[in-house]
Amino acid sequence: MGVASGIGAPLPVVSGAYFGDKLSPLSDSTNLAPIAAGTTLYEHIGSMLYTSIPSFIIASIVYFVVGLKIDVGTVATPEKVTTILSTLEELFSFNILIILPVVIVLAGSIMKKPTIPVMLFASIIAMFNAVFFQHFTLQQAFTSALSGFDTEMLLQIGYDPANLIGDLNVLLNRGGMESMLGVTLLAFCAYGFAGTISVTGSLDIVLSKFMKSVHSIGGLITTTLITTFITVIVTSNGQLSLLIPGEMFRKTYLERKIHPKVLSRTLEDGATVIEPLVPWTAAGAYMAATLGVATLEYLPWAVFNYLGLVFAIIYGFTNTFIPKLSEDDEVYQEYLREISEEA
Repeated sequence: MGVASGIGAPLPVVSGAYFGDKLSPLSDSTNLAPIAAGTTLYEHIGSMLYTSIPSFIIASIVYFVVGLKIDVGTVATPEKVTTILSTLEELFSFNILIILPVVIVLAGSIMKKPTIPVMLFASIIAMFNAVFFQHFTLQQAFTSALSGFDTEMLLQIGYDPANLIGDLNVLLNRGGMESMLGVTLLAFCAYGFAGTISVTGSLDIVLSKFMKSVHSIGGLITTTLITTFITVIVTSNGQLSLLIPGEMFRKTYLERKIHPKVLSRTLEDGATVIEPLVPWTAAGAYMAATLGVATLEYLPWAVFNYLGLVFAIIYGFTNTFIPKLSEDDEVYQEYLREISEEA
């Protein structure tokens, strides 16, 4: 943002961040959506490419065309950016090995390896780098893994954290497994709520109201998107907006022999990338506060975010990229067993 401001470029752009967040196997939403829909992580990511890649390409073209019309001239690097970069170079030893954890995660994603072992291996390599190249203690490395990095640890390498500018404190003080406990607890609560309304029959009543006028795949996907979007607006929470509609529509997709990865893709198209476009959600407030740009100002420029909805609806009504389940598919057989047990 500092660089963009310094060269006079438009500030309200968040599409790139959410393209990465949507497809990352490390993202909480990318892991929650397939759980809610009943599919696997990498099936989900592969399915999302059908709506994400075209949206990304169109967004890139829009930004490229707009960028051609901006005359930035010769602008020096903003002072804040220069300060941040010089301080980071002073604090840490940058070398080719520090990108190994990122390479491991990317390679594991491409090869569709199990997520948890890949993440653990990447974390171990990152801790190795912290101890041997950044000169932190092993205890500090484990503390960072559990509760996140604290700039007070910089005292270990002879730097007074009081000299850091505010932006660097925000950048460095984060992470750790504890930061995900809130999401995990939220998932338990959401499933408890969904389970309650399912057992009482409330879920069936609500769903039947939705499905009365739905007779096509396009109608089903559109209804899913609308439900997910309404849940985002009402709950102000992206995770709940994946879990509750996922539980609502999972059996309906299976009943129509539509692969669960279509549902998980639709959930993300209607929740993950739409949440930052709603001002009162956590993501919307965070983006506005961090970027210094009001939500309604960057909304028109979040091309990638809302194009996912467009492609999801187009695919639904044209029956394109909508994989079906056969009678012999394990997922469908499991659904039949579940229905039999309920009967």
